[in-house]
Amino acid sequence: MKWVSALSKQPDIDAAVKEASEEITRQLGNDQADLTVIFVAPQYKDFYDKIPDLLNRYLKPGTLFGCSGGGIIGNGEEAEQQAAFSITCAKLPGVKIQPIYSETKELPDQDTSPSVWREWLNVNIEDQPHFVFLADPFSFRGDEFLAGVDFAYPNSKKVGGLASGAQSMGGNALYLGDKIYSNGLIGIALSGDIEVDTIVAQGCRPIGEPMKITDCQDTLLKSLNGKPTLEVLQDLNETLSDSDKKLLQTSLFLGIEMDPMKDDPKQGDFLIRNLMGVDRESGALAIGALLRTGQLVQFHLRDKKMSAEDLDVMLTRYLSQGHAENASGALLFSCLGRGKYLYGEANHDTNMFHNKLGEIPLGGFFCNGEIGPVGNTTFLHGYTSSFGIFRKSNHS
Repeated sequence: MKWVSALSKQPDIDAAVKEASEEITRQLGNDQADLTVIFVAPQYKDFYDKIPDLLNRYLKPGTLFGCSGGGIIGNGEEAEQQAAFSITCAKLPGVKIQPIYSETKELPDQDTSPSVWREWLNVNIEDQPHFVFLADPFSFRGDEFLAGVDFAYPNSKKVGGLASGAQSMGGNALYLGDKIYSNGLIGIALSGDIEVDTIVAQGCRPIGEPMKITDCQDTLLKSLNGKPTLEVLQDLNETLSDSDKKLLQTSLFLGIEMDPMKDDPKQGDFLIRNLMGVDRESGALAIGALLRTGQLVQFHLRDKKMSAEDLDVMLTRYLSQGHAENASGALLFSCLGRGKYLYGEANHDTNMFHNKLGEIPLGGFFCNGEIGPVGNTTFLHGYTSSFGIFRKSNHS
């Protein structure tokens, strides 16, 4: 297995495709790509449909897969708010690559059996596939789709992101084989001699202690450990430093424990969700997720320092699992709200990735929503960096 990645910032699309392709060819040497993943900045939007033909001039791409993005990552470098085009290629001996397209308007019924979902996606569970998904944010029913795919393929890894850069419906490009779509979802199912590891850094730090939901209704969080939620928050506020008190006003989130079997959940074990509003009369908070009584939750804060710390924690944890030395390549799906906008500097997440894990070829883009697992469940996130890391399977 061999991965390579290149980035071009040429303002002219022909020159950008040529430069990136030549760099890929140089890195691949005599090898042929089985998979070519491209990400394209909106500065080239008038030429989205020309790109596959341009690429075919310089490369034999194998399976072509990719999308438009409001910021582009290639060769471990982040290019934001500028013309940029990235190519990440993989030679994957012993790996089956199966393309997937769905309009996602008509999803299988939520109450149906897993086999219906498998037929709908047309991917065999016996292949033990892992998935990379790219979708158009204006037409993708993310939570329903991901719940269905988790249901049908519980042991498969799923990672990806929502195309970005377009202001309106139909403005994004999704590349799959020789087709270009402007809506729905594209994916690849990877099976055979490949493992996919995921790292999901949600950019938050927990405050206070984990607490049990003692009363809730749908998305309304009414009481924690038997006390009205607002009262719990006021008590928590008293214990915080001045800087955290400030953040509590603007950057407070709720973390929801994803693995009820864990008695001692750590950073990264919680699904981070937005606070949508406050009902002062009842002391309840509206949360951007469905809740249930008995769930363990913990309040979290987010800023650039915490975001950096969180990514550090997640990368260090991955390193300690010992898979990094076998990793051949990686894709990064990072939120448009991260990058320079958050950190005030370029290449923050990619630099940390390389400093921790070594020079693994890394491509990707800045998304309108990031796909990745927390615990054993796959979610659509915001403000997150979601990595898919590829290596040969242990059995090979």
